[in-house]
Amino acid sequence: MNVTAYRRGRTVRTIAASIVAVAALSVTAACSGGGDGGSDNAGKANSSATAPASGTDAQGADKAEGGKENQAGKENQADKGSQAGKGSQAGKEGAAGGKEGVTGVKDAKSRTQKSGGGSESEPVGDCDINKTAITVQNVKSPINHMLLKATNKAGVDCKLVGYPGLKFGSNAQAATPVNEDSKPQAVVMLAPGESAYAGITTSAADGSGAEGGKVDSLEVFIDGSEDPKPVELPGGSVYVDSAAKVTYWQTDAQTALTW
Repeated sequence: MNVTAYRRGRTVRTIAASIVAVAALSVTAACSGGGDGGSDNAGKANSSATAPASGTDAQGADKAEGGKENQAGKENQADKGSQAGKGSQAGKEGAAGGKEGVTGVKDAKSRTQKSGGGSESEPVGDCDINKTAITVQNVKSPINHMLLKATNKAGVDCKLVGYPGLKFGSNAQAATPVNEDSKPQAVVMLAPGESAYAGITTSAADGSGAEGGKVDSLEVFIDGSEDPKPVELPGGSVYVDSAAKVTYWQTDAQTALTW
């Protein structure tokens, strides 16, 4: 064999093998590069999906969440305050109601005491003749009548029981009799300054009375007093006969002059 031709053939084979090797390396490199790129992209995607938010975003989220919590706290606090305010108001109203209730009971007791009713009241005594102003006057109607008036001058309430005892003239043997038809249903009670009345028939209107004559003095007794009180007669004297009578104490003058 020709040496030159052998060398040429060997050279060609070496070059061909080199080309094949280079091609194989290129394919391998290409495959390796593509795989790495896919892994990087996938890593980046996963990193984007799972990575925490940036510092700014996290702070904003925290602030928003904190704002919600603060708002909720304020609302709860406001609700509690409102509830407490309502409770306090209800308590005040209840206390006021209690006070008003106690005040009402005290007022009712005070009214009972002042009015002289109920077990809380003090008993009212008889009028004191020394603290009672007594006057007598003539009246036009009915004829032969006079009106006796007694006024309470004491600083407390008093009562006038029954009828006044009358003694016309110094020689009178007995008190003037009472007209039983005039008896009232209740005892006359007098507050300070109030007055009671009694009607006096001095003589018979038709002149039928016996043992009549003028008298120039009058003494009045009231129940509960031992001594009489002298009362000045209008005009200094009055004609009195056996028909003379006196009524029970009355609360008004018109009633006293009915008989």
